[in-house]
Amino acid sequence: MPFNGFSPLISSQLQYLLNHFPHTIQIEQAWSGTRYFPGSLDRFTLLIPYCLDYIKWDIIYNAEFPLAAPDVIFGPEDDGFHPFLVVGREEGDSRLVKNSLTDWNNKDPSRLLALVMELRDKYRSYQERRVGEVDDDRLKFEISTIISREGIEMHMSSGVEKPGEVKFAVPLMDMNINKMVLGCPWSHPQKIYLQVIYPVGRKYAPAISAPRLKLMCTPELKALFSIDEVKLPAWLDGMCMAEYLPHLEELLQRQVLEAVTLIDVRRQFIEALSPVIGRPLEADPVCILGTSLDTFQSITNEWH
Repeated sequence: MPFNGFSPLISSQLQYLLNHFPHTIQIEQAWSGTRYFPGSLDRFTLLIPYCLDYIKWDIIYNAEFPLAAPDVIFGPEDDGFHPFLVVGREEGDSRLVKNSLTDWNNKDPSRLLALVMELRDKYRSYQERRVGEVDDDRLKFEISTIISREGIEMHMSSGVEKPGEVKFAVPLMDMNINKMVLGCPWSHPQKIYLQVIYPVGRKYAPAISAPRLKLMCTPELKALFSIDEVKLPAWLDGMCMAEYLPHLEELLQRQVLEAVTLIDVRRQFIEALSPVIGRPLEADPVCILGTSLDTFQSITNEWH
């Protein structure tokens, strides 16, 4: 379905982006930048998931020049982010570095997705470089112990009115939770993450206070697993993430397996109701995830 106010070319690219981006991406606002096409929207703000938060980028098309690739405006904290800047090119060097802008095709609905994905990958590398440049011995040690973990993301934030800090998003457990749930309706992979936030200092001290820790997960997974009720293991003095994570993952794996087992018990309970209410009997897997056995029992008592 086309987005109201956008031209068909922009609408098709935007629809493709929302349908095929590997995580949930959102449009915060849309507006028009032209006086010659009243009511024609040609720019919007994307909320792009990154490091268990969102980064805001403005995507600027030009309704007066529909064949041109869009411009992208990054956030105010990222004035040093120049993803397609070519360093070291000599004057007169006409070689073109290929990227999603130079390869733009306004009739290809997948091009906006390719652009956002490429920029996000470059943004991740940019943030890794920023964090690696922080003059903090403890932080450098932490990075050296976990940098090999697949899927980890990091973000450096600083400002005049707030102290600098580095945030890590650490994916936990190498488990395909989607496949563990029979009849799973989820379209995106379900994951659990540990958010780790370190204040930026300058000296490594084993007895320094623990970082701020928080468990987070994809929104759909909360129907299966009460992430907010998990009690995190204690962070001992002198501990690093490489020591902490195995204990946490062992705890989570056990609790996730228990939650999946309860789903099977609930499903069997529902199937056992067929002699009482007859067939056909259907159950929404999502409702099964979030409904307790006590609730099912109260329902059957009412039927009797």
